[in-house]
Amino acid sequence: MSSPDDAETIPALLTLRRRTAPDRPALVTEDAAITYAELDDASADLAARLVGDRVAKGDRVALLAPNGIGWAVTAYAVLRVGAVLVPLSTLLRPPELLAHLATASVSHLLTVPTFRDRSYLDDLEAAAPGLSEVVGSGARHQAAPDLRRVWTLPEGVPDRGVPPAVVRAMEDRVRPADDLVVLFTSGSTGRPKGTIHTHGGGLRATAAGLEARGIGPGERLYIPMPFFWTGGFCGGLVSTLLAGATLLTEAEPDPGRTLRLLERERVTVFRGWPDQAAELAAHPAFAAADLSSLGDASLGAVLPAERQPPPGARANLFGMTETFGPYCGDRLDTDLPPDEWGSCGRPFAGIEVTIAEDGEICVRGPNLMRGVCGRSRAEVFTPEGWFRTGDRGWLDDAGYLWYEGRLDDMFKVKGASVYPSEVEAAVRAVDDVRQAHVTEVDGDVGALVVTALPVDAVAAATKERLSAFKRPTRWLVTADASAVPLTATGKIDKAALQMMLAEGATKL
Repeated sequence: MSSPDDAETIPALLTLRRRTAPDRPALVTEDAAITYAELDDASADLAARLVGDRVAKGDRVALLAPNGIGWAVTAYAVLRVGAVLVPLSTLLRPPELLAHLATASVSHLLTVPTFRDRSYLDDLEAAAPGLSEVVGSGARHQAAPDLRRVWTLPEGVPDRGVPPAVVRAMEDRVRPADDLVVLFTSGSTGRPKGTIHTHGGGLRATAAGLEARGIGPGERLYIPMPFFWTGGFCGGLVSTLLAGATLLTEAEPDPGRTLRLLERERVTVFRGWPDQAAELAAHPAFAAADLSSLGDASLGAVLPAERQPPPGARANLFGMTETFGPYCGDRLDTDLPPDEWGSCGRPFAGIEVTIAEDGEICVRGPNLMRGVCGRSRAEVFTPEGWFRTGDRGWLDDAGYLWYEGRLDDMFKVKGASVYPSEVEAAVRAVDDVRQAHVTEVDGDVGALVVTALPVDAVAAATKERLSAFKRPTRWLVTADASAVPLTATGKIDKAALQMMLAEGATKL
């Protein structure tokens, strides 16, 4: 563990931070902040109310809310008494929301009333008529048979709190082997799955990558990813709690507001989406912003030109929800050895990596997920304990991992194999291209590209980088990054992407 007392549970970490850094900001947003002492107090108070309304150890408690201090307070209130957190995406549509509740066997739901003009309670009622009348009455609804309580945040939990001594006693009973969280994930197709992580496994996985990511005591980390995704929860909230750092975040990032937040709060590590970093660098206010506090572990686009690493020089942190974030990497403030440029670095402690005969990356170890909701261990792991990731890659003689794409993404063009990741990398290498997403469209290679360049310029620039059969012949170019279709778990929606390209692409 990274902490001096080797705290291996969330309640133990909250106690540790209360003792070692009570006045240090734990979380800062555009208009609010909370210290570690305040976070401990607020989450303990809410925990008492939750227990008073019959939340017990092992209960699955879902949280549906945007990033903010309230999200963190609620999550830690759930976790400190041994209940299991189930973060839900604010992007879920009503049927998806109901399916997630059922898949994770959620017994209690905490939700904001509205966000982005959506009422989640209305969504639930639309998906399961009569649910609002049944929940809380002691009866069960067939569409969500495990659901017993629904509360609205921030004041919806009844004030029937138990004495603080009861909460402390429950905290003392939380063990590293106890379940911590159910994190939903999915591929580009298929149904989402709920991956189950324990306190000890999740915290060990996070601790193993902190040094490589440049996150230590007192660092000020900016993460825009939603807390309901692995990048926000594991890479943001859990990372800063474990390291004794400060987390900066936003519910709805905007380039101008983000630049002001980075400057005002003297952020030291900027980790987010590469395309977001590129948007910030292209913003009119970027040149005048004082970002001198940023360290070299930040994304290169927001660093001064003289400190930006060459393409491929820094490790591509590689991980997945099943591994609680990155399981492979190297120091982000230091260039890789020249022969390893473009690699993902080496596996972190607690994870073994091997390559199957078909090139699939397989992982195992104590930092891996415990399992998947509704699936037996035999369905998830091989008899030897390996998890087959669906990713394709190879390990070199020095132990560095090289990623080559998804096994299930490969398609054929006139009998030749095309891997979308290879084509995407070539298109992204074109100057001023922010994003590139490639898929098969009626036997052709199709590409959705986020850039201000005209389609002819992008197509011409890729000719020197790709063999003829790999070059996209169907192009859809946009300057609007929000046009990229995503699933509720943040992955590319392949079906929607194929439809967009089939209906609106330019054929060259």
